[in-house]
Amino acid sequence: MRYETGPMNPAARPARLTAAPSHALPIYPADRPHQPFKIVSWNLLRRTGAAVDDVAALVAQEKPDLLLMQEATRAIGFLLDRIGGHYAWAPLPGRIHGLAMWSPRPWPAPPRVIALPSGALVHRVCQILDLGEFGVANVHLSHGQMLNRRQLRRIVSELPPRAAVLGDYNIVGPAMIPGFRDVGPRQSTHAMVEVLPLRLDRCLARGLVCHAHAVLPRGPSDHRPIIVHLGPAPEAHAPGRFKGMAAAVARLRRANGPAGRARRDPPA
Repeated sequence: MRYETGPMNPAARPARLTAAPSHALPIYPADRPHQPFKIVSWNLLRRTGAAVDDVAALVAQEKPDLLLMQEATRAIGFLLDRIGGHYAWAPLPGRIHGLAMWSPRPWPAPPRVIALPSGALVHRVCQILDLGEFGVANVHLSHGQMLNRRQLRRIVSELPPRAAVLGDYNIVGPAMIPGFRDVGPRQSTHAMVEVLPLRLDRCLARGLVCHAHAVLPRGPSDHRPIIVHLGPAPEAHAPGRFKGMAAAVARLRRANGPAGRARRDPPA
């Protein structure tokens, strides 16, 4: 199944265009609570980088539950003709490339596309997929180091308590997003002018555990694909639990009032 969002309305919900035959039932993390969810993210390098054959080969090799792509052109949509599955493309406004997702199984709902704070030249969007148990954001952020962090804050404001943000961050140094941990690979994923190694492709997660991660050879692109195996964190570490515990402690303190303080501070 293919979904596509036009560049003139990036905040709109993707519209169904065509369907590929599939007899599989929907599957997402809530259906497999004991199995990590394998996600691959790859910046394809538009036009001169990875093509449909390269992406199909990556899927055949890694068999991901979800593939996230950046700098995907319309031609990458022919992936459905090669391997089937379900595909959503969100081109950047006024550009020939954008973000794309592929899955071997149906999604509970099509990915949402949200507009991000814009730079001087490129208007950015983000894909957000609700898998039921957690959310996944596919990103290709701007190069400006203040702007890309603003974009990241916009994205996390749209995410559920358990969520992961993967893609090409274009961030140098820590992202510093409260509540999120950098759980992806630590190896460099891109070489600026073939000389300076940078870790631009990342995974930040909240309320999730990364059971394993890896970086693959870059192939025809200038970025190396990254792999993460994610699952929900134990309940004690889930976001919101700490808020609930803090609220309970505060209520107890208010209920105790002066008597509680007197017990803690007996007269000399």
